[in-house]
Amino acid sequence: MLDLILRNCTLPDGRTGIDIGILGDRIKAVEPALKAPAAAEVDAAGQLVTPPFVDAHFHMDSTLSYGLPRINQSGTLLEGIALWGELKPLLTQDTIVERALAYCDWAVAKGLLAIRSHVDVCDPRLLATEALLHVREKVRPYLDLQLVAFPQDGVLRAPGALDNLKRALGMGVDVVGGIPHFERTMADGAESVRILCELACERGLRVDMHCDESDDPMSRHIETLASQTVRLGLQGRVTGSHLTSMHSMDNYYVSKLIPLIRESGVAAIANPLINITLQGRHDSYPKRRGMTRVPELLAAGVPVAFGHDCVMDPWYSLGSGDMLEVAHMGLHVAQMTGQAAMRACFAAVTETPARILGLEGYGIAPGCRADLVLLQARDAVEAIRLRATRLLVLRAGKVVASTRPATATLHLDDRPGHVCFQP
Repeated sequence: MLDLILRNCTLPDGRTGIDIGILGDRIKAVEPALKAPAAAEVDAAGQLVTPPFVDAHFHMDSTLSYGLPRINQSGTLLEGIALWGELKPLLTQDTIVERALAYCDWAVAKGLLAIRSHVDVCDPRLLATEALLHVREKVRPYLDLQLVAFPQDGVLRAPGALDNLKRALGMGVDVVGGIPHFERTMADGAESVRILCELACERGLRVDMHCDESDDPMSRHIETLASQTVRLGLQGRVTGSHLTSMHSMDNYYVSKLIPLIRESGVAAIANPLINITLQGRHDSYPKRRGMTRVPELLAAGVPVAFGHDCVMDPWYSLGSGDMLEVAHMGLHVAQMTGQAAMRACFAAVTETPARILGLEGYGIAPGCRADLVLLQARDAVEAIRLRATRLLVLRAGKVVASTRPATATLHLDDRPGHVCFQP
């Protein structure tokens, strides 16, 4: 006896008419016309069922703090960093927890059940670290929260930052972070990459660095990150986030760089909503939009995920936790409008970040965790186009969120009472 069967599902790989049988917290069967008794059944009516959305790059310690202590009037990266510096002394553990839990509720409603969040460790009090470690345990039943020890002000530039980072890792933070382009010199940036990668190697941890979040084509710390990954045998455990300087690099250098990234096994994370709003601020026209070279990286075999990065914080006043909005923007900015390319954008907010985070049991196959999202869409492309309604969100086989189908009633003289579903 199964606990639940989702009937007549369409899967992201294009299979249709598929039934998904769930027993306990695992998927038991994935096949057409599943013949098995079940305690409950749901007719998906041919609509898309996907594993949950995954956000590979976020800042939960600052989320929902928009307007505190003031609004970022210029909307720039540097004013956001300065504003965060003003806000940090005013933070309390309780307020960080309250905002983070509120955001996690938003995430679950949107089918976002796994988030990698960077947490600033430059405050010696480590308030944000303690707060998000508490949140991680609180949300564990319904959301996977992976934490990165992030030295926002530079691990060498900020006094005590390296010791703070080590303390955060000792408290249970999962991943080693860094920001080499924010160190005082290029040499210091390269040295920070070496130090942090060696630390991750010693402790058996993953690495995720804010790397070259700049319009400067000479900011080339991703090259160092790839080199250190190979030297230390960290292949498959290292991620370079942002990589916006690649947008401005000359093609000859990139033709050397991308193969180095691929050979090192380093993954890349672009943050479309934030990269296109914070980069290119010194330009008049033509104006650079900053997002890294997603199609070229994918063509070379580099795993590329999309992150939300910010929601209503010192850097970004918008956002709702909707990874389909992120995929939608990434698709447009990267001009990925071919059919395979659009499906790759859907993968960039689902299966690819799941691999980067090392999520256990992710997917739709027997033995995988019964974490699933039923969308009001016929396929992955339509899901992005419509930012489709999440009809059901399942965690460990249990419904944790539901939303009524989106409909509109038209009041037209020639068609009174006609109901128009999502186009």
